Amino acid sequence: MTSQPQLAGHVAIVTGGSRGIGLALTCGFVARGARVVLSGRSKPDLEAVVAELGASAVATVQGDVADPAVAEALVRTASERFGGVDSLINNAGVGTFTPVADMAIDDWHRLIATNLTGVFLCTKAAIPALKQRGGGWIINISSLAGRNSFAGGAAYCASKAGLNAFAESLMLEVRQDNIRVSTVMPGSVQTAFSPGGDAAGTDWKLSPDDVAQVVFDLLASSPRSLPSRVEIRPSRPK
Repeated sequence: MTSQPQLAGHVAIVTGGSRGIGLALTCGFVARGARVVLSGRSKPDLEAVVAELGASAVATVQGDVADPAVAEALVRTASERFGGVDSLINNAGVGTFTPVADMAIDDWHRLIATNLTGVFLCTKAAIPALKQRGGGWIINISSLAGRNSFAGGAAYCASKAGLNAFAESLMLEVRQDNIRVSTVMPGSVQTAFSPGGDAAGTDWKLSPDDVAQVVFDLLASSPRSLPSRVEIRPSRPK
């Protein structure tokens, strides 16, 4: 899949859209003519995206997607500023990598709230708006960790496995509404998401742009097809 869709008039919501994969998605959407509403926790990061891309192309909502008010604000902003919603990219995520015996209960709740409950809240808020547009896309940025467990990653792996299951059920629920649901499962990505993730010597990892390209390829797919799950991994890992 290598096509480059033109997305003039397209309105996307990107959660966690001011850093890493989310920022690559935001920039890619704007470069293709779309308008974006993005969420993030850091006000300076959100302001920097607006300064770079322009207020005519992007709007921001500050806060945690685990807050129902933030999820609703994303959809409301997209409708009021840009006229509707054509795609929701559930990208926001956090990672806590520690053995279960050592994990703080608050860390568990925070991770599940962002990685799983936040997806539910944003999706629930977006479905009526997508139906109003005659359909669209819900694309979830998951992880190969959702099927490949590792020591110290119990909470993170569980959240991504849950996301994968949620997405598959959702796909079956909304496909007749012309809403296509897909899950993108990257392997190691060169971002600051995990300790040392973007340090020197990690250029063997996927780049955020590599993951974003998969999303744009999905958006360009034929209306007859539904690539419901895409795995992407470094071609030559260490």
